[in-house]
Amino acid sequence: MKAVILAGGFGTRLSEETDLRPKPMIEIGGKPILWHIMRLYSHYGISDFVICCGYKAESIKRYFSEYYTINSDISVDLGSGKIDYINPIKENWRVTLVDTGLDTMTGGRLKRIMPYVNGETFCVTYGDGLADLNIAATIEFHKRHGRLATLTAVPSPGRFGIIDIAANEEVSRFHEKPTNEMGWINGGFFILEPEVLDMIEGDATIWEREPLERLANAGELHAYRHEGFWKPMDTLRDKRELETMWAGGAAAWKR
Repeated sequence: MKAVILAGGFGTRLSEETDLRPKPMIEIGGKPILWHIMRLYSHYGISDFVICCGYKAESIKRYFSEYYTINSDISVDLGSGKIDYINPIKENWRVTLVDTGLDTMTGGRLKRIMPYVNGETFCVTYGDGLADLNIAATIEFHKRHGRLATLTAVPSPGRFGIIDIAANEEVSRFHEKPTNEMGWINGGFFILEPEVLDMIEGDATIWEREPLERLANAGELHAYRHEGFWKPMDTLRDKRELETMWAGGAAAWKR
């Protein structure tokens, strides 16, 4: 199974960092947050990744093309140009980097990577959120209910629109959070059947709107409830909090 990671946005709310590099390349503990997300998936045996690039795509491409050099001690023979990698850090990952356009919306980015999922069930997440989610359990849940899509629902921290979940875990509605109402929100980790991509019209389609709403209205979207650690990196404050967790040995997402 492949994991598709949306990594092409501008990250404007973190402009202090994203003026220089794309948001997924912002580092937590000396590693890009993208790397932390991939480590979570690989912990559960998913090591084939498709990265949807856009803004400053060259930064992400450079990181992976130079991965061994960056993460290993090296010995360089300047006469022959030969490089020996000393104690290389080996990740058993296959990483496909796809330029999905600078201004393409999230749905459009998914539509553009259709050829790379090979008509198979696949995972999707964003390149800026961390969780201690059991990926294997979400996949098993998805297989068990047999619908087109599963999203991971997390308790609302109070600033997001919420979703209504029926007794059978079917998502029935998306709506803005009423005053003083707590609920469940879209946590950004999905398991999808390839047919879902046919519901996306093109580059201007926002995945979180019409496609998810259509799936919910058709009874084809179920929610896996995750009550553990979950945190998006939306602001500089979020970034600093994640850094503090990592430095203090309290990184619940660490695998």
